Amino acid sequence: MFLKENILKKLIQFIKESWVELKKVKWPSKSELWGLTVAVITTSLILAVFTGIIDRIFYGLVHLILH
Repeated sequence: MFLKENILKKLIQFIKESWVELKKVKWPSKSELWGLTVAVITTSLILAVFTGIIDRIFYGLVHLILH
């Protein structure tokens, strides 16, 4: 029984400390959030296109070498 009480106390303490830390967070404004979202999507698309181009180049090279 002591073990369960100890775990429960630790869990409650963790939740309290987490709540205190969450209150310290500076959340982005709506405009900042949209700007960051656009930046992430744009970067992801650019990297996807770059990876696709590199993949196509290596595919072509391997195809030339093996055939």
